[in-house]
Amino acid sequence: MCSHKFTLELPDRPLGLGFDEGESILQIAWRNDVEINATCGGRGRCRSCRVKLVRGALPGPTVSDRSQLCEEEIGEGFRLACQCFPHGDATVAIAPPINETSFQILVDAGSSGASGKVTQPASGISKTFLPPGPSSTDTVWASQTEKLLGGTGTGSGISLDLMRQIPKLLKDPGKGVTVTRFDDRVIAIEPGDTASQMFGLAFDIGTTTIVAYLVDLGTGTTVCAISGLNPQSVFGGDLILRIAFGAEMPGNVRKLQSRIVAFLNDLGKEVCAQAGVEPDHVYKVTIVGNTCMHHLFLGIDPTSVGHAPYLPIMHGAYSCSAREAGLRLNREARLFMLPLVAGFVGADTVGVILSTGIDNREGISVVADIGTNAEVVLKCANGLFACSSPAGPALEGGQIHDGMRAALGAIDRVAIGSDIDVHTIGEVPALGICGSGLIDAVAAMLEAGIIAPSGRLLPVPQAKLSEPLAARLRNGAGGQPEFVLVWARDSANRNDVVLTQGDIRQFQLAKAAILGGVVALADRAGVAYQDISEFMLAGGFGNYLDIRNARRVGLIPDLATKRISYIANAAGLGAQMALVSEHNRIRAGQLADMVTHVSLAGFAGFQKMYLNAMGFPKTASAKP
Repeated sequence: MCSHKFTLELPDRPLGLGFDEGESILQIAWRNDVEINATCGGRGRCRSCRVKLVRGALPGPTVSDRSQLCEEEIGEGFRLACQCFPHGDATVAIAPPINETSFQILVDAGSSGASGKVTQPASGISKTFLPPGPSSTDTVWASQTEKLLGGTGTGSGISLDLMRQIPKLLKDPGKGVTVTRFDDRVIAIEPGDTASQMFGLAFDIGTTTIVAYLVDLGTGTTVCAISGLNPQSVFGGDLILRIAFGAEMPGNVRKLQSRIVAFLNDLGKEVCAQAGVEPDHVYKVTIVGNTCMHHLFLGIDPTSVGHAPYLPIMHGAYSCSAREAGLRLNREARLFMLPLVAGFVGADTVGVILSTGIDNREGISVVADIGTNAEVVLKCANGLFACSSPAGPALEGGQIHDGMRAALGAIDRVAIGSDIDVHTIGEVPALGICGSGLIDAVAAMLEAGIIAPSGRLLPVPQAKLSEPLAARLRNGAGGQPEFVLVWARDSANRNDVVLTQGDIRQFQLAKAAILGGVVALADRAGVAYQDISEFMLAGGFGNYLDIRNARRVGLIPDLATKRISYIANAAGLGAQMALVSEHNRIRAGQLADMVTHVSLAGFAGFQKMYLNAMGFPKTASAKP
């Protein structure tokens, strides 16, 4: 009889598993027929069994964790499943939860002198090492090379740039060469045996943040992942501002493009350096992003997306060489942009649909990818429906008096008792408040009677407050009421950290856009909003929300907790799935064609839905 339980977040559902003291997460999963890759056999010598803490607590990192994971990953809650022995309730997600993780190189002796043949990997990338032939003469070596490249002497399927490299390789035939192909096309010829060095990059380009994933295409393992702030933010925090900037004068689109390309190159260089991988050994790239980010990365003017009828210049899948797009990787590396749906519903949403498998789920399922824009997808018996709702930057710290992104010193959790209790990321003095903290603060202030259901910050609360709490409610600049979360003496910068009436209004606008989008999709799909059977929160932000508080403030539907689940960065996962599997990449295009786009700007009744979602529930939900 198992004495404890923990939850494993699978790509399609959360799974509660029982365990006894002394069992590792890997052992628990395997015992319950849940596959977690463990390339080293569970000995703590590889990274393939990584899991990430979603909720609860895990033991501290072991020596093996520190050996295989970087400090940033450990700080973000990553552990090796084989080395992690849970001791209480927790929820973890498999990272990366990709099923197609390997291909085999079958070594056969061949008459051509080649060492073997490579079965085509799922990614479409294959590498073949051609060792030196029986003779070191140029004639024999040239014959072998010609055979490997096609045997016709025409150079079919190889670029002129690569053809020009062959004479250099013939000068030192003793090392042999490695030939890399994408499908049947030769994309690289390298001296020596580099067959084990085969990598790809997946990028998730968000309005605010960008994530890069370095993936071993031979095993499907995500070797390293890093993130950073989108450098375009200096030209505007949301998409409309960046579109407007691009339209202001000639050259601005190019400026936005150069910023994003340079940053992707920086991320690519850094992630390769952390993993000890040469950028020349990156042969395939996949990119997801919203429609505006998609266009700007390619240097396409997105002005048409910014006004009715909000039409992208292109919406299908697109491919070119990474070099054409400005990425400094292998010169012949292939770049694939996942397709768009329509309007602002972009390739990131397609990635979410691909990774969640929402199209195959039973009942009425909804997934919301919450960021500066909130993309919402609803699946029911009538099909797939999607919309993009302009939540604005409030949930990422933008336009909030003391708002900040989820970084060191950000208030990320808030509770109110006789006084206020705040928690900061890194447990250091507070610098400001991030999105999850904002939700907690508003929920707690609603319960304390400090905020009315209308959103008004009450100078005279509905209930009597303790003296410490009452002292925090005051009039700020311009006589507007505000509430002090952290006094200056306790903050990092010796300034009061406050929540103002304007902050609450910005939050209301953001949450109304999200919930209003869900209601509109249900209306368009012809289903009852209350009948949603599953609501999934995607993205880094969604993973840190307190479900009860999110329901309390009306950010998400008022559903039972068991019907609400967290999923990882679903858009980024979709990009990785398309990277390691050509089947998934092609399927992404099919999924995009299945989606019915709902433009909220022209949707009858949306204004009323939006206004209704602005207010707060009068009481907390009674649902468990």
